[in-house]
Amino acid sequence: GDLLPADGILIQGNDLKIDESSLTGESDHVKKSLDRDPMLLSGTHVMEGSGRMVVTAVGVNSQTGIIFTLLGAGGDEEEKEKEKEK
Repeated sequence: GDLLPADGILIQGNDLKIDESSLTGESDHVKKSLDRDPMLLSGTHVMEGSGRMVVTAVGVNSQTGIIFTLLGAGGDEEEKEKEKEK
């Protein structure tokens, strides 16, 4: 399965199933469609099908980036900048 590099909204899909276990812990594949659950999240894997999406967020602005920032994983750069200012 391909790794999704960014958050986005599905605009075209064909029997798309996504493994979101890296974010939710749920081992079942999630079926994505235009009508039902069109959100695609970075860090998840495409297991079946194909699709196109419009990118809505990358890096620290994506859901994965927000989680890492809240956990303190993304704060190292900010701390280095504060030390330089001192």
